[in-house]
Amino acid sequence: MTRRFACGANSAGVDWQQRADVVVVGTGVAGLAAALAAHRKGSRTVVLSKAPDTATFYAQGGIAVVLPYTDDSVEAHVQDTLSAGAGLCEPDAVRSIVADGYRAVADLVDDGARFDESGPGQWALTREGGHSRRRIIHAGGDATGAEVQRALDHAAGTLDIRRNHVALQVLHDGSAITGVLVRNGDGVGIVHAPSVILATGGLGHLYRATTNPEGSTGDGIALALWAGVGVADLEFVQFHPTMLYDRDGSGRRPLITEALRGEGALLRDSRGEAMTTHHPMGDLAPRDVVAAAIEARLHETGDHCVYLDARGVKGLAERFPTVTAACRAAGIDPTREPIPVVPGAHYSCGGVVTDVHGRTDLPGLFAAGEVARTGMHGANRLASNSLLEGLVVGGRAGRMAAEQARGAGAPVAKIEERQHTALDRRVLQTAMTRWASVVRDGAGLQRLADTLGEATPRRMTTRGDAEDVALTVSARAVAAAALARNESRGCHHRRDHPDTDPAQAVSRTLYGDHAAVCAQ
Repeated sequence: MTRRFACGANSAGVDWQQRADVVVVGTGVAGLAAALAAHRKGSRTVVLSKAPDTATFYAQGGIAVVLPYTDDSVEAHVQDTLSAGAGLCEPDAVRSIVADGYRAVADLVDDGARFDESGPGQWALTREGGHSRRRIIHAGGDATGAEVQRALDHAAGTLDIRRNHVALQVLHDGSAITGVLVRNGDGVGIVHAPSVILATGGLGHLYRATTNPEGSTGDGIALALWAGVGVADLEFVQFHPTMLYDRDGSGRRPLITEALRGEGALLRDSRGEAMTTHHPMGDLAPRDVVAAAIEARLHETGDHCVYLDARGVKGLAERFPTVTAACRAAGIDPTREPIPVVPGAHYSCGGVVTDVHGRTDLPGLFAAGEVARTGMHGANRLASNSLLEGLVVGGRAGRMAAEQARGAGAPVAKIEERQHTALDRRVLQTAMTRWASVVRDGAGLQRLADTLGEATPRRMTTRGDAEDVALTVSARAVAAAALARNESRGCHHRRDHPDTDPAQAVSRTLYGDHAAVCAQ
């Protein structure tokens, strides 16, 4: 590949340079948990933020956590997670993260978070799909993410957070991290640092409609691949079963939390028939099961959507104010009529390969939150395990990054020049939606790969350019992973390979921009 600097810097290479101990890319739950942990360990911590919204803010349901004063247990939560993950979770990783959940939530409360209570000193609990019991704590009814973000933003008020900063490249010397190449209003610069934490979130904007905010463009996947770090399980894109349907809707669409089903709401098609009778948990089956059932019914009937009937949920407007407001904004009164819903691109179960402390194979590079693949989620994430993982692994990564920085010298970062390509975003989203959605097949995935091969050179002179490049890299990785998995498992449904193959109960790691696939 021709390597030529394509970021618009001047002949000297960069327009500005700064130093830090730890650089965190992202300001959602994992990013701020990591930044606070690193800062509290005494590290000079810089946080980069490219967009005002985070996926954390929009999380509705809650945090799955085992509370000490209930009849729940860590082992029960672990088993539910393993069951949802369809054979690809790493049990030791799941157990480590789940067991640390209550401590991480308690730390969040110390930072100011407040959760709904069922009585004095007792948090209210709800149940969501795939959970064998009620273990989901929530805030503001269905505004848990907003409360988590508020508390972390407040706690991080004294941190060095750089707004409108786009990370363009993770810099390293072949053996360790040396910094980050960044674009801001002053041009292209380098933050020299021995530790970098990717907390960039997901890749929902690979698709025309998603529950994700506009910044979820796969940036961390691209940054890791360019740095030579592997990514895994990217074929497992979780489609939330109940995204609010809008015939003309694209971009970010409102999520209709499955906690509604936990409180008794029912999924029905246009004829009033259920779709999940084949599963013992019915409408509270894991997300991959429900999404696939809805997709199959829509294919069978030709309907545009199915319906979530929440009219029987007691105190609907008070318990679920966010959902109620979103429905009413769309002209729907959920207390009087069923809510039209469709599956929507929601969460990347795979990501940058890390351990349960966020460490990658490249010393000094860490990842946490949705961008990371810790082994927690396997082929299908269990509901409300995302905020849990972000809190636990984010905090661990921050502490590890601070320790890494203490043992390192003052790195001098150099730019690895490279030429990037990008596909027009609408063309990419249309191709991904058509050929890599809830159900895929080999012929469609090959057409997707061919379409992505038509990407043309793109200079990353704006945030939009950088995002289009990252989307193209991430889409190539998803397509390669999906083509390589000739079975149906978890979120990955192959029309041409409908059965699960026990021999393929392994994760596959991808390396490089063009996504060479290797068995892990």
